[in-house]
Amino acid sequence: MLSDQEFLRYNRQIMLPQIGESGQQSLANAQVLLVGAGGLGSAAALYLAGAGIGNLVIADDDTVDSSNLQRQVVYRDSDQGKAKAEMAAEQLQAFNPYIRIRAVKARLAAQRLAMEVSLADVVLDCSDNLETRYAVNQACFKTNTPLISGAAIRWQGQLMAFDFRQGKGPCYHCLFPRQTGAVDEPQNCSNSGIAGPVVGTVGTLQALETIKLLTGAGEVGFGSLRQFDGLTMGWQAFQLPTDRSCPVCGTGE
Repeated sequence: MLSDQEFLRYNRQIMLPQIGESGQQSLANAQVLLVGAGGLGSAAALYLAGAGIGNLVIADDDTVDSSNLQRQVVYRDSDQGKAKAEMAAEQLQAFNPYIRIRAVKARLAAQRLAMEVSLADVVLDCSDNLETRYAVNQACFKTNTPLISGAAIRWQGQLMAFDFRQGKGPCYHCLFPRQTGAVDEPQNCSNSGIAGPVVGTVGTLQALETIKLLTGAGEVGFGSLRQFDGLTMGWQAFQLPTDRSCPVCGTGE
């Protein structure tokens, strides 16, 4: 049950008929796992903490660097050289003392990833590498955990949501099949650049989709790829078919 202080804090959100007090209680009871505390994770975490997600788990094995501060807005200049997961948790706890935050100073993989995903009601993939993205996608499918995935590079952003609660695809692997053999070095912010507000836009929308999912408000864009162009402010949306031969979610039929 919400305390008087929490009711006052979240009053503007509770006023929304699609959320109300019951929806706010659902947020307070939820556990959300953020994989990656970079640009996407910073924006998503701030809005999830502000919304009153009761249990936030933030996993990242990196430390804060000066080049991060242009877009990873949860950190401060004095955080340089310190663990991202811990510094993010510290900032968010100061921002909202009514929620619980747990920092995981590790790149989640194998059994640790499976355990953390199984404990979560929703997983946000805010990572910056394909290996983690494939692993998170597979772990979420195995545990029937909804996945909200984001990506951003240069002026472009991508938002994807996968509903695995019924044990069905499509999944991230359907959209981006894993390549075998030698491949070119993947593009990332370090070698291609990024406009800070673009990554912030995608991370904020990951938080929005999460809030909608947990409260039952509106419609979550499950099974679709939404692409954002920061130079033109244009959006494109594509429905994702399930790949029956997908090694993660395919039926093989």
